[in-house]
Amino acid sequence: MGPAGSDLPEPAEVLPHREPFLLVDRVTELVPATSARGEWHLSGDEAFFAGHFPGRPTLPGVLMVEALAQLGGIAVLSDARFAGKLPLFGGIDKARFRRQVVPGDTLELEVTLDQLGSSAGRGSGVARVGGQIACRASLLFVIVSP
Repeated sequence: MGPAGSDLPEPAEVLPHREPFLLVDRVTELVPATSARGEWHLSGDEAFFAGHFPGRPTLPGVLMVEALAQLGGIAVLSDARFAGKLPLFGGIDKARFRRQVVPGDTLELEVTLDQLGSSAGRGSGVARVGGQIACRASLLFVIVSP
């Protein structure tokens, strides 16, 4: 799992997502079924920057929320009870965007699972850049068999 000497997983070891839609580069902290922290570094080479917006590339807010959801998925799927399952969005509440995220930024992701049952859950997430909040959202999800 993860880099040598680390017990933290690589995101692709846990999530079914793959490039170009794997939006978590690194897990930095993990408490299975409880919380996770991670990062997404935005190089500027990502295809969406070309069209959002030409001359002023900005990370779409919906992708910030998706990155938080993927990190939450890592926290869920790292618990043996949910191995082989698939967490899917059930809803997004209270999403707020506070600052632009641009090429070269590293999105610092943090997710806490507030409720987790056998088939659904609720969590909250915050994405920051340099310690400043870029996005905050409450996430609802369902857990299904693929």
